[in-house]
Amino acid sequence: MSKRGPSPPPVEGVLIKRAKSDAPPSNQIVISSSNDPRNKGLIRSVQRTSGLEAPIISLAGAHSAEILSCRFDPTGQNVAACSADRSVSLWRTYPPNNNYGLLSNLTKAPILDLQWSLSSSILYTVSADHLLTTVDLATGQRLRKIRAHHEIVNTIDRTLAVGTELLATGSDDGTVKIWEGGDEASKHAVATLEVKCPVTSVCWSADGANVYVGALDNEIHVYDIRKNERVYSLKGHTDTPTSLSLSPDGSYLLSPSLSSQTLIHDIRPFSPSPTRIHRVLQGAPAGFENTLLKGAWSKDDGGQRVAVGGADRTVTIWEVESGKILYKLPGHKGTVTAVDFHPKEPISTIVHFFYPSLF
Repeated sequence: MSKRGPSPPPVEGVLIKRAKSDAPPSNQIVISSSNDPRNKGLIRSVQRTSGLEAPIISLAGAHSAEILSCRFDPTGQNVAACSADRSVSLWRTYPPNNNYGLLSNLTKAPILDLQWSLSSSILYTVSADHLLTTVDLATGQRLRKIRAHHEIVNTIDRTLAVGTELLATGSDDGTVKIWEGGDEASKHAVATLEVKCPVTSVCWSADGANVYVGALDNEIHVYDIRKNERVYSLKGHTDTPTSLSLSPDGSYLLSPSLSSQTLIHDIRPFSPSPTRIHRVLQGAPAGFENTLLKGAWSKDDGGQRVAVGGADRTVTIWEVESGKILYKLPGHKGTVTAVDFHPKEPISTIVHFFYPSLF
């Protein structure tokens, strides 16, 4: 019986079975019930739609009390969050997503809302000790501290009008005050709007000529700051509106409320609806805490989606055109108090009573 000779050497074009690799490809999601990477099974390939390293990123560890508001800066590179612990945390949106700044002891009471300047490296905050504070982010120093109102200041918004940055603040003392922004502005208000009931939210129109004011009387009042008078009111809420957000094209106004009903009003000069109510959205419960929940419009797609947090520990995202719920984002440990969308990418920042997250 003859012996079989050695196998011929492999030639080009012949398939050869390779040893199994221990490391999975970096562009695939795997799942395993053990720590052995060889037992992981492929789920699907993932194509990232943003510059984030993962679909969900938790930004934690900066605050010791409830986080009440968060905002992306105009470039989308940074996130600021304010808290009941009287501090403001600053985060990088993109990897390594580090907490590069903590502005503490700005006030003697919880910081309730904040806004990035549109024209300089300045951050504006309002707080429960009646203050409007201006902070230089380049140095971390407080530039101005103004006793803006006689009661708690709930809300702030800013706009650029004819090259000048203007601020609007709303308070429990029943007034909205207009201020000049910047580091060299006056400490005196430019105008005062008498609403005559506590103000929960303010929002500028796209042209900076009007201010929308949400108040405790369940209405949204529209003021012309050139005439310093009320023009008309938007009705439809059965409880207090908690925040106001303008659509990217300036045509619609988003307003969640304590009734767990979110309205979108048509604020164009000529509305086809007599009530100006464009959409009625359900699905984000306000809860019993009476928190001023802050909603937002998506910006990367021109405002096709809106989002509002809720007491059910989720974020509800609706499609504006149909009014249908697109997503319910779970995983939070408390009431979701604020939502903001990235100005250029499909990223949202979400804060609840414990810490902020990026989605």
